[in-house]
Amino acid sequence: MVATRLLLLACTCLVPVLLPAAADAQPRPAPRPPAIQPAVAAGPVIRAIDVAGNQRIEADTIRSYMLIQPGDRFDADRLDRSLRTLFATGLFRDVRVARDGDRIRVEVRENPIVNRVQFEGNSRVGDTVLTPEVTLRPRAVFTPQAAQADRQRILDLYARRGRFATRVEPKVIELDQNRVDVVFEIAEGDAALVSRISFVGNTAFSDSRLRDVVATREQAWFRILSSSDIYDPERLAFDRELLRRYYLRNGYADVQITAATAELAPDRSGFFVTYAIDEGPRYRVGRVDVTSTLRGVDAASIRGDVAIEEGAWYDAEAVERAVETLSDTIGLRGVPFVEVRPRVTRNREARTVDVAFEVGEGNRAFVERIEITGNTRTADRVIRREFRLAEGDPFNAAQVRRSRQRIRDLGYFGNVDIQPQQGSRPDRVVLNTTVAERPTGELSLGGGFSTDAGFLADFGIRERNFLGNGVDARLQTLLAQRRSQIDFSVTDPAFLDRNLSAGFDLFYLQRNLRDIASYNERRYGTVLRAGYEFNERLRQSWSYSLVNRTVYDIQDDASRFIKEQRGSTLLSQIGQTIAYDVRDSRIEPREGYIIRLGTDLAGLGGDVNYIRVRGDTAVYFPLERYFGDRDYVLVLQGGFGWMAPWGDREERIIDRFFLGGDNLRGFALAGAGPRDIGSPSRDPLGGRVIWTQTTEFRFPLPLPSEVGLLGRAFVDVGALFDTPVTGTGVRDEASPRVGAGVGISWRTPVGLINIDIAQAVVKKEYDQTQVLRFGFGTRF
Repeated sequence: MVATRLLLLACTCLVPVLLPAAADAQPRPAPRPPAIQPAVAAGPVIRAIDVAGNQRIEADTIRSYMLIQPGDRFDADRLDRSLRTLFATGLFRDVRVARDGDRIRVEVRENPIVNRVQFEGNSRVGDTVLTPEVTLRPRAVFTPQAAQADRQRILDLYARRGRFATRVEPKVIELDQNRVDVVFEIAEGDAALVSRISFVGNTAFSDSRLRDVVATREQAWFRILSSSDIYDPERLAFDRELLRRYYLRNGYADVQITAATAELAPDRSGFFVTYAIDEGPRYRVGRVDVTSTLRGVDAASIRGDVAIEEGAWYDAEAVERAVETLSDTIGLRGVPFVEVRPRVTRNREARTVDVAFEVGEGNRAFVERIEITGNTRTADRVIRREFRLAEGDPFNAAQVRRSRQRIRDLGYFGNVDIQPQQGSRPDRVVLNTTVAERPTGELSLGGGFSTDAGFLADFGIRERNFLGNGVDARLQTLLAQRRSQIDFSVTDPAFLDRNLSAGFDLFYLQRNLRDIASYNERRYGTVLRAGYEFNERLRQSWSYSLVNRTVYDIQDDASRFIKEQRGSTLLSQIGQTIAYDVRDSRIEPREGYIIRLGTDLAGLGGDVNYIRVRGDTAVYFPLERYFGDRDYVLVLQGGFGWMAPWGDREERIIDRFFLGGDNLRGFALAGAGPRDIGSPSRDPLGGRVIWTQTTEFRFPLPLPSEVGLLGRAFVDVGALFDTPVTGTGVRDEASPRVGAGVGISWRTPVGLINIDIAQAVVKKEYDQTQVLRFGFGTRF
């Protein structure tokens, strides 16, 4: 039994060893090729896409947004992305996409169409201002997101106007045919004004002085028609630049405006604005040098054009002006490709700034084209004729600046921008000129009072750019207590597109001079005018006048010399005026001068013969460097006149010169000069020779600049003599008269008010004086 168990155990152990050997001894079958693994089963082929719920939008349009189309196999990922694509169109408020066997079912709910957009509660900002701000429009698709975006735009608009407490709520009124009315309900609230403006770090200038520099203003009762006291974040950035430039003008070359912050009051009623300033040291001008590498341009010959004095306080803007002046001066000599490079070197120990102007040749480039855009009404030729360079000319930056200023001076455009860009080659420049048209028509009604004319009213209609051709047409009517006038004039500033202005006037004038010279005067006639420019500064104009003049209604106690003037005369006169003008502005000059000389010749027909010569000049001296304000100006003015009859005809009293009033303050109109004191009316007789001189100091008053008040102190000197009449009681003396006084000019929202208080310091006993001269006028 035991032997049998041992035998079985041995066999069991040998089987694992013998089986592999036996397997190796048998022949092996050929290996099978690997089996092909079946692919993952794809979805069924989509047979159709069914669309439901659409009202306005075509089913095919909706299918076109799907990323899966009939014939494709079903793909859950593409179906999900199709759903998101349909939502992204903004056309639907709800979309559902589902598989229905071998079909895809798309159910949509379209967003409504905007029928009307309205604003309610907006009394401070009109609908015409709000409508361009919102994106929702009639017949546009309405979405809640668009309504909320427009709500924020309206809030931003009110915030720019200082109304931070404004609330806006969009309301949707559902209509039939899936339409809606959108109503923005606005609660405007009170404007958040600037309650206080303060400065930190300023030691050179007081807070009150710097408050006049920045554009932001503190709230005050007199700013009721201004928006400068409304908080505007964008204005703060502009204020920082204004402060920086002010300090740079006054020698602080290292100044930094480190911060401009605004803190809203807890009750949201106003802002506290604070500017932080790091002034740095103040510098004087050290050496001023001019060097030139241009052929034919000597540095010494242009050194006088640099209006920067050594030892004066450094002025960064004066350096910029000097660069432009040098460029203009050399450019006007016909030298092309001018480049003026300023080199500023600080000496911090000595606190001086050395300024060197290096004049050399710039990039050689020529004007390839002048492109003009934005002129929807004004003809291209009206703009092109103001350019100081033409296509093919050498590029000159000074002439580009001058061209830009000339186009602006037309008054037809709110903005003018000229950007030089590279043309078809590196040495070619295209001048891209963009203009923004503004209204040029005027319809005015006005009223006021003046010392000479009394209470007055006027009506005018004017078009300064008639039919877009640059022609100025005007009809003006004036009715006053002592003066009535109607005037129709037409002027073409570039007749036949040449350097020639041409125009005419038709007028009727009636003056009541009974309180001044015991008679009334009536004139009517026509004037033909023409003028041309020799250059930017020198201009000459010619005129021919044909005027009927009548002296009538002479008082019984008038001088016999006045009574002899009764009746009508015909004036036929040709005249010319030549003017040289280098003022910085024709409207409010502060620097430069103007010289005018005019001559008149009467007697080419008509009833009177005379020769008359007139001349005047005015010089403006800016005093900003001494007072720190550009409104400080010293003005010196002078004028003269001379006339003489020729032939056998005597001149008339209405052709002579008169002194007093505007040309000699402190004296009444025609109050100084030859007079017949032997007559009860003591009438002025006029003279053949006149001269005047005025010294006037203009200054700002210690009030906020936006009030618009400017003061002046003046001394007027003048003389009138050489009257052709003689007799008992006639006084004709050549001694000068002097008047002195002060005055103010006030630019109010309703017009300009001028008040002068003057005293006749040197006068004759028969002169008529006037202490107060007042003028007020407005247009609306």
